[in-house]
Amino acid sequence: MENESSTLRRFCWLALAVSFLLLSPTPAVAGYAGPTVVAKANRHLWPDAIKTPAAFDKASRAALLVYILTLQDLQKASEADLRALMKVNRPNQASVDNWLRKEIESSFQRYRQASATCVANDWTCVESVAASETLLNQAQAWNRNIPHALSAWRNDFERFCRAYAAEQMRLAALLPGVSSEIARFNDQEWNGDDVADRQFFLTFDDGPSPVRGETDATLNMLDAKGKSAVFFLLGENLQNRLHRSDGSSLARLYQNQCVASHGWQHRSHAQWSQWQDSVKRTQSLLNSTLPKDSVLPLFRPPYGQRKADSGAFFQSQSLHVALWNLDSQDWNSRLNADEVVNRIIALMLIKRRGVVLFHDIHPKARAALPALFDVLGHAVDWGDCHQLPCSGGYRSGAAGVVKRDFNPCETAIP
Repeated sequence: MENESSTLRRFCWLALAVSFLLLSPTPAVAGYAGPTVVAKANRHLWPDAIKTPAAFDKASRAALLVYILTLQDLQKASEADLRALMKVNRPNQASVDNWLRKEIESSFQRYRQASATCVANDWTCVESVAASETLLNQAQAWNRNIPHALSAWRNDFERFCRAYAAEQMRLAALLPGVSSEIARFNDQEWNGDDVADRQFFLTFDDGPSPVRGETDATLNMLDAKGKSAVFFLLGENLQNRLHRSDGSSLARLYQNQCVASHGWQHRSHAQWSQWQDSVKRTQSLLNSTLPKDSVLPLFRPPYGQRKADSGAFFQSQSLHVALWNLDSQDWNSRLNADEVVNRIIALMLIKRRGVVLFHDIHPKARAALPALFDVLGHAVDWGDCHQLPCSGGYRSGAAGVVKRDFNPCETAIP
């Protein structure tokens, strides 16, 4: 007889597949629109505070075991079921399979890191494992013995993991026709997967807003909280702001923060014939308007879309492509500010490191971040944007430990 968790997983699979079939946009639109079924979690179902590194690790271990089991279920699904889930008629199945394989392996490494703080009789700690296959077997036994009081949390987090994996698999399925943050094309591209364990960087796209708008309010909030971020500015928005302000005012506004390019307009730089001019014009305006030490040699393509063979151009411009690996979906009308907090915490628990994508032209990030800082306390390191690695600044060491070698944001591209 199937246990309760197995039955629930089967029901969630069917419900999520139906939701994607009914609500998802066509593949052509998917390159420009976020998921219509957005992964949500309820942080209040986890019984303990996660304000310390040890408490974060415990919640992370439990989250990762549920996530790994979800990924394993998806690996076993038929191609027809996956097509229905992703709503892609002709998916790049090899890309989807590759993402699942890599995500399981990296989740195994992240679980090993989280296990460094295990103590005796901790229900989130499985026996010492040396390979992902062994961990999968241990996780199945662990799942059958989760404390009954945590059943509601487990069931909710299972739903989150399945919906989140569906978001990512859809992006993988659309490759190479629609590029995104799901894959890096070369070593000059960077997405946050390789930063130090429990380290996170804040980034904001699409500003600046008009004078005294959301950008100003977001910057004031970060200043009050003692946090820094990279603001990826649209050249057109920056030019419009300069028509109503001046460079010195903007320099004061972004003081202690970092800025970088998001292109001239919020258009796909994989399909726009003027994409190179967009990059050059924006970089020129940034360099002529703001202090040199605040402008990072980064370009973030709108929607994450850029040409697969664009590496040589960005190298010629001494720019690195800056992607992300934790998407807040703060622009999405299907999430309120508290749900954004829940989503980001869930992603931080399963990713354990990375770059968080927000938007400073929308109010939800400004409302969500103070709550996020409060919930996490001193559990994680919010990185200084001035020390953000552009690409390859970290490498994997023994037992999955990530060591910093250099900061290529401070190193010229040859």
